[in-house]
Amino acid sequence: MLDAPEKFPVLKLPVHLLEDYTSWLIERLKKKEGTHVVTLNAEMAMLADSNEEVANIIRQAELVIPDGAGVVLYLRLRGLKQRRSPGIELAQSLLQQIGKLEQSYPVCFYGGQPGVAQKAANIWQQKVPGLSIISNHGYLNPEEEELWQQTLKKLQPRLILIGLGVPRQEFWIARNRSACPNSIWIGVGGSFDIWAGAKSRAPVWLRENNLEWLYRLYQEPWRWRRMLVLPQFFLRALFAQ
Repeated sequence: MLDAPEKFPVLKLPVHLLEDYTSWLIERLKKKEGTHVVTLNAEMAMLADSNEEVANIIRQAELVIPDGAGVVLYLRLRGLKQRRSPGIELAQSLLQQIGKLEQSYPVCFYGGQPGVAQKAANIWQQKVPGLSIISNHGYLNPEEEELWQQTLKKLQPRLILIGLGVPRQEFWIARNRSACPNSIWIGVGGSFDIWAGAKSRAPVWLRENNLEWLYRLYQEPWRWRRMLVLPQFFLRALFAQ
């Protein structure tokens, strides 16, 4: 079993500190060590601060990575120069590496509007011919969801990407991990939309300056209420012990 990475608390939530999350996860994949990856940003951290169920799911995850600029700022204010690791980039890196492995590891895309996950899967299979991907959209009725759960249990995909949004995707992973206990599970938010071309990522210069959240707000102005937690997180980052 791989050693657990070093971790540091961010608002009482663990953030694991590694130079290379992809390599660590690929080793977990090969060793059949089940892993829940949480991509933590300021919005999720503040949600966990007021929702103990979300907080417990994050604390129980085997890997929590600093997805958001606010989390990286929190760490840097405490002398830790950890780079930001966006969940979409981690997922892309894993897909590319899995496609190069001699052994075939099936992958699952679950979430998004009807047709989006399948289109994203098709694009990835063209990019990386070694990938085998099953997919489904995130608007299943209860009967369809039960059949989907049975499919996962039967096929045992080893990398399972869930794009249902926060915190729905975290709840779904927590409920269903036991169906594929040796798999890597990652909540990837709107990544399928971006891979399928339905939405675009922020320009590189915004990403490099930790302003991707601003571009997301521009694309989805309805998020403004949710973004009100960001100043609160900033104050906590400055003054939390």
